[in-house]
Order: sequence, then structure tokens, then C-alpha cells
Amino acid sequence: MRIWIDADACPNPIKEIIYRAAERKQIYVILVANQWLKIPSSTFIKMQQVEKGYDIADNAIVKQVEPQDLVVTSDIPLAADALNKQAYVLTPRGERYTLDSIKERLIMRDFMETMRASGVQSGGPAPFSAKDREQFANQLDKLITTLSKR
Repeated sequence: MRIWIDADACPNPIKEIIYRAAERKQIYVILVANQWLKIPSSTFIKMQQVEKGYDIADNAIVKQVEPQDLVVTSDIPLAADALNKQAYVLTPRGERYTLDSIKERLIMRDFMETMRASGVQSGGPAPFSAKDREQFANQLDKLITTLSKR
């Protein structure tokens, strides 16, 4: 199992949780971003910088992800592609996507995009909170524990 992080948009507290888990459980983590990011010196944590451009980082993750890997992202199309490759997906807020739940998310995303294009104002996501951090840490721990038993 490897953990792929859609790192351009992943909050730093979530990256820190993943770094600690990587060291503790000896799991390889790859951060993919279109800019250089400072990462801890570790055998288990690597940074992959890609060109700037629309979906370049997402495409790099999809190309390399394998079944049983974990992708950390809030990008719904990336999540769908990863799930279709039999990977697991966890959002930085601790929500785990499945093939069933991602279909609903894709529909809602497309609907909201249509609404915004027609001029309807929609609020963005709620600010990232300590509760989100806690939920992510709990879900990550559960997923790692489950996958390590296989």
C-alpha cells in the first residue's frame, strides 16, 4: 500500500498526520504537486513535482496509483478515477469515498457547476477545523489497520 497525496490542495495539518503514520507504519507516501513542497527527511516520504497545468497532478496520480493504494484528495473526478483503479480514497476532512458514493458526488458537482455557470452564487466549503483533522486521523488509522490485516 502506498499513500498518494493530491498535495497542492491538502491542508498542512493533514500532511503532518500522514507523515507520522508513514513513519509509524512504514508506509510509502508520495506527495504530488505542481510546486516544490518541503517534506520531512524520510525513507517513506517522497515529493513528485509535476508541470503546472490543469489536472497534471491528478493525471500523474491516476497513472501511477495501484489497487489497494490510498489517495488523499478532495478532487471528485480524481477520486472517481482512483476508485475505478481499485484504490481507496479519503478526503482531507476524513470522508471515505466508495464507488457508490462517488457517483452521487459527481452528479452534485456537475449540478453545482451548471448552477454557477448560470450565475447562481454558492458558498464554498466550511473552514477546515480541528474536528475535520480528528475525523481524518481516525479514518486514516482505521483504513491502514484494515489494509494491513490483508
